[in-house]
Amino acid sequence: MSASNKDSDQVAANALSADFVEKAVAAALAAFDSAKTLEELKAARLAHAGDKSPIALSNREIGALPPAAKADAGARIGKARAQINDALKVREEVLLNEEESRMLAHEQVDVSLAAQTAPRGARHPLSLIMERAEDVFVAMGWDIVDGPELEAEWYNFDALNIGPNHPARSMQDTFFVAPEDSHLVLRTHTSPVQARTMLTRKPPIYIAAPGKVFRTDELDATHSPAFHQIEGLAIDKGLTMAHLRGTLEHFAKIMFGDEAKIRLRPSFFPFTEPSAELDLWFPAAKGGAKWIEWGGCGMVNPLVLQACGIDSNEYSGFAFGMGIERTLMFRHTVTDMRDMVEGDIRFSRQFGMDV
Repeated sequence: MSASNKDSDQVAANALSADFVEKAVAAALAAFDSAKTLEELKAARLAHAGDKSPIALSNREIGALPPAAKADAGARIGKARAQINDALKVREEVLLNEEESRMLAHEQVDVSLAAQTAPRGARHPLSLIMERAEDVFVAMGWDIVDGPELEAEWYNFDALNIGPNHPARSMQDTFFVAPEDSHLVLRTHTSPVQARTMLTRKPPIYIAAPGKVFRTDELDATHSPAFHQIEGLAIDKGLTMAHLRGTLEHFAKIMFGDEAKIRLRPSFFPFTEPSAELDLWFPAAKGGAKWIEWGGCGMVNPLVLQACGIDSNEYSGFAFGMGIERTLMFRHTVTDMRDMVEGDIRFSRQFGMDV
């Protein structure tokens, strides 16, 4: 049996002495109390409660003690480690609460401040003015009807007495849909809605047809390849140009005020006979008050009535149409049509919710 190692026994005795253990515990408690952040506490834990800490190294020396001394040393080291772990836990909880309080203070919301709301959009003035025009005709007892924007060539031209050789059927004015034998076009006016209505309804007919139309124009201050129209059609017994003029005067006064005036100038359209250009007196025109062209109108051509199955000897009718963009430009002195299609919210907001 080998003799005990006196040097090893002395090292163990020193590391396990009450004075050494008390100093290790005191150093650990002081390090924990001085830690101001969780990172600092982590470093203190490694130094005073980790595997290489004084108290952990002391615990390893218990095995070198005589059997009679091991129990007393083990109890002393166990009590010290418990003190250190309890102090570590308490300090960690304190620092966690402080960290949470700092986060809450940094992220708190002042409910007394005004709420931040998303900026409101605005309805486009073309939609608003089109609805106002519709309201005028609804109040007169007319129906509002619509139709497809991709239209059969027959409805867009032939039914309206626009022959195969008419200039409006050329590629200069009309978007034709491929293939060429499809006989489909992007409608050049909302007049096909009138033809469709006459083919499906029996007189009397009083309708207004608003909608988007397409022509091969370049976009500039006064033209657009896609724009909006509103057209009206009345078919009944005994209708005359006087009824047409009265309807247009009423519409003009509603849209432009009681001082609005109109005039009719002789013109030609294949689907009306007689036909007239509709002019509007525009006091706010650039350069001074003047007459401006607003749209076209006339008595429905008997050939159009016959093509749609209506007896032209018994019924007569009138029709008219004007551009919504032009109406908006006259009504609010908008000088550039491009402002209407660029989608700038600032343009729409100036009109509010009603025009």
